[in-house]
Amino acid sequence: MAKKKTTKKASAKKKPSKKTKAAPAKKRAAAVAKPGLLDRVSPGITANDLGKSLAWYRDVVGFAVEERWEQEGKLTGVQLRAGNVVFMLGQDDWKKGRDRKKGEGFRLYCMTTKDIDALANGIKARGGKLDQEPTDQPWGMRDFALTDPDGFKITIAKEIKKR
Repeated sequence: MAKKKTTKKASAKKKPSKKTKAAPAKKRAAAVAKPGLLDRVSPGITANDLGKSLAWYRDVVGFAVEERWEQEGKLTGVQLRAGNVVFMLGQDDWKKGRDRKKGEGFRLYCMTTKDIDALANGIKARGGKLDQEPTDQPWGMRDFALTDPDGFKITIAKEIKKR
């Protein structure tokens, strides 16, 4: 059997390949996103005082009550809606302790097409306190921030320029 000749070309293949540049963020996101996998998210928030939280979300922020859940005549939870955004509030059963902190390390981002300044002013007029006044962000959003009675952080934002 004849010996196989090694050429420069063949040995070149054994060299490590060049590192390629990472794809732009938009292309990376498209590569991992699965169209139609998810359509919406509806966070469930555990409230220390369901009545107080319900009043804040409904009367201060402007959510509407869509469903109410009761057990033995006592309100245990609600489903709230503001446009396409749905939040669920449930009364804490205290099984994990009464002094546990809620909302730490967690923020809900809500998008709107409405006037951000008008929404923020309405919340303040109804007794709400903003953590951050409406601000234009360098990434093309105008947003404001607030915290619910249990410490859950919420940012409400509107796209002000196409990215």
